Amino acid sequence: MYAMTLPLIAIASLGGTISMTPDAASGGVVPRLDAAQLVASVSGLGDVAHITATSLFQLPSAAIAPAHVSAALHWAEQQIDETGAQGVVLTQGTDTIEETAFLLDLYWRREEPLVVVGAMRAPQSAGADGPANLLAGVRVAAAPPSRGRGVLVVLNDTVHAARWVRKRHSMLVQAFASPETGPLGMVVEGQARYFQPAHRWTPPLPPIMHAQRRVALLQTWLGDDGELTELARQAGYDGLVIAGAGAGHVPFAYAERFDALCAALPVVVAGRTGAGPTAHATYGYVGSEIDLARRGALVAGWLSPIKARILLWALLASGVERGDLAMHWARYDSH
Repeated sequence: MYAMTLPLIAIASLGGTISMTPDAASGGVVPRLDAAQLVASVSGLGDVAHITATSLFQLPSAAIAPAHVSAALHWAEQQIDETGAQGVVLTQGTDTIEETAFLLDLYWRREEPLVVVGAMRAPQSAGADGPANLLAGVRVAAAPPSRGRGVLVVLNDTVHAARWVRKRHSMLVQAFASPETGPLGMVVEGQARYFQPAHRWTPPLPPIMHAQRRVALLQTWLGDDGELTELARQAGYDGLVIAGAGAGHVPFAYAERFDALCAALPVVVAGRTGAGPTAHATYGYVGSEIDLARRGALVAGWLSPIKARILLWALLASGVERGDLAMHWARYDSH
């Protein structure tokens, strides 16, 4: 045991499959259970920590917006600063968990762990994984070795860094992985066991100043000429992330648009492959990462397209000037 005195862990629910029950009108499950009901469904939770339960939202994960994440972040900070909680757990849907956890991580400045959990199966399903994931999340939040690691994602008794975790399957319980680094640790025999010392992957950003910033995400495809980027520019987006082929590449005709596009707004090129970084200095043809960088684009490095979009939005929302974006981006590409 880590300590004889149980720690205080604050839990808040945002909705998601972990909270869903059948709805006759829709023919499927919808988020209904509140935080107190989720806590009550987990046997043995009171043996791990003193628990407070708060219901923030009842949303499917696809409906979560930055404003909801910002509210959850503020709530989590209050639990640490005002109630003395030694850790915080957020429950939400898994569809956007890699985005919300990464966004939280960009602003989380506390040493105490902030843990995000969800479920792949609704509570009424055979083998529902929500209670086990919530119990594991509380165990991770309560464990002293979890301190100083930023935001963590816990599912299937596996602990992931928000910086690296990805959802790799739409339906299976073992849907999450950290393909570049592997998981940070596991919950074994009721204890959080880590494979490496505590480390913050993500340097915290200043507070959000311009939440209304908009960043688009487009994926390239065979024969794509980049016409959709013109629509994004005309619509007044503040930034654009392009999920390019391979290590961050686009077709010839697409590349010819980059000079005007990068003059108009910040552009980041990521890779659509699902694992691996964008290249920086390997390919030199028109539409390659070298060519696009010369035309003014940033390359995403190790960030997936959806996390690159989160980071670009967060940098712009935090008031980072366009001329400083490359410097800030390099800090995250090196972590």
